[in-house]
This record gives sequence, C-alpha cells and structure tokens, in this order.
Amino acid sequence: MIQSIQDRVKLANGVEMPWFGLGVYKAAEGEEVIGAVRAALKAGYRSIDTASLYQNEVGVGQAIRESGIPRDEIFVTTKVWNTEQGYDETLAAFERSRKRLGLEVIDLYLIHWPVREKFLDTWRALETLYKERKVRAIGVSNFNIHHLETVMNISDINPMVNQVEFHPFLTQKPLLTFCKAHDIQLEAWRPLTKGEIFTHPVVQALAKKYGKTPAQIVLRWNLEHRVVTIPKSVREERIQENANIFDFHLSPEDVEALDGLNEDRRLGQDPDSFSFDF
Repeated sequence: MIQSIQDRVKLANGVEMPWFGLGVYKAAEGEEVIGAVRAALKAGYRSIDTASLYQNEVGVGQAIRESGIPRDEIFVTTKVWNTEQGYDETLAAFERSRKRLGLEVIDLYLIHWPVREKFLDTWRALETLYKERKVRAIGVSNFNIHHLETVMNISDINPMVNQVEFHPFLTQKPLLTFCKAHDIQLEAWRPLTKGEIFTHPVVQALAKKYGKTPAQIVLRWNLEHRVVTIPKSVREERIQENANIFDFHLSPEDVEALDGLNEDRRLGQDPDSFSFDF
C-alpha cells in the first residue's frame, strides 16, 4: 500500500524512486518554476521531473539548492530531447543538463521520445552515463512495447522506467502488463487529462463518495495501479491539493469502474506517428 508522499518504489537496480512527484512541463524558467518547486518541496514532494525541452532546468536546480533539503532526499529526473539524440550528441546534451541543474549526479535520465534510427544509439549513451555513475538510473519515455523490445534486444541494461501518457481514458493495460513483467516501472505524465475527466459522472460520483476532489480521485487511481505519478502545476494550492491523496484508498470495485472509462484515447502524441523533426 502506498500510504505516504514519502513512499518509494525500488527500481530494478535497487534505486528508490518516489511514487509521487511534481512535473514542471510549461513552467516558465525563473520565478514561476522556482516557486512551483519550492511549493512542492514544502508540501513534502521529493521528486521533480524536468527535461531539456522544458527550458527550466536552471530554476529547478536553484529551487532544490535553496530548499535546504539534503540532496540525497530529492529525486531529480531530466530527459534528452529529440534533436539532441545520437550517441555523442546525447553525452553532450547530458552535460548541458547537468550544468544547468547544477547537480553532479542526475537520479533518472530518460530518452524523451523514441526517435527512429536514433534511439538505440541514444540508449547506448545512457548506458555509458550509467556505467560512469553520472546517473543513478536510466529509462525511456513514450516507448511502446515494440520500442522497449528493440532496446532490450541490444542492451546490457533494460530501461528501469517508462514514462508515458496514462489516465483512465488511456489505461494502456498491455503496456502496463509488459512493464511489470520485465521490472520496468511505469510512470504517468498528463495523469489528470488537463481536467477533461473531472466532469465525468463516474469521477464525480467517486469524488462525492470519498469526499475528495476529482483530481485526487484520478491521482489515487494511478497509485492503486502502482504507477509513479507526476502531476504538473505552478499553483501552490493545487500542488498541495494534488498531494492530499495518502489518507484514503479506492476500493477494487471503484478502481475497476475507473478502468472502465478507457477509450484508448490519447490527449498527447502517439509515439508511432509523432513527428520528431524538431
């Protein structure tokens, strides 16, 4: 049972990753992202997810340093963007991210998207970074089963995390089953569907039943599936609200009811048809 914002999952290599964290996609560099990370850390979050693409790594690093929280208590994820992929290119991109964050070691480094004809070389670079102990764990983002299998067929090290779009409209059960079978931790981005799901009658009924907000119901559903979850917000009150999900559990019947909302509907891009040319 996941009962606290401090609870962590042990990844395949033994590194412990918080089940719950803050995503900072579209949080502007400077005061906005600094304020968001500061609010999250104050609320008990110990995982921050950023990326080269987000252009806010400097602010994330500054907020972490200014928090006074010991570095080893905070789990930091960043990602290599599509235009930075390739073996040498990824090694250089990592150094840029590390410099911007102001951190000696990154806790988790991910391939942002499976760029065709490049992601295998990119993965080899991540293996190098891992073997050199510049990163504590490595993984991927937006990889479907066939992408994972392609990496696993050539790799000494399997991805430890796969960060994908995951919510009751897109339950990705085959991918979740595959990842569990191969000890790859699934992580959810856009878990709250940009709020689209909040007005659904099933979510509304469960919010009333449990005395929680629709957002809290959906975030708890993610955790009941043992999926790491990183909702994004820059508003302190929303950051605190999102974290208030550790004092209740959804019944198996209610988890199943939310599972039943699946439409295989993506609100983001499909990894198999995404244009990587930017």
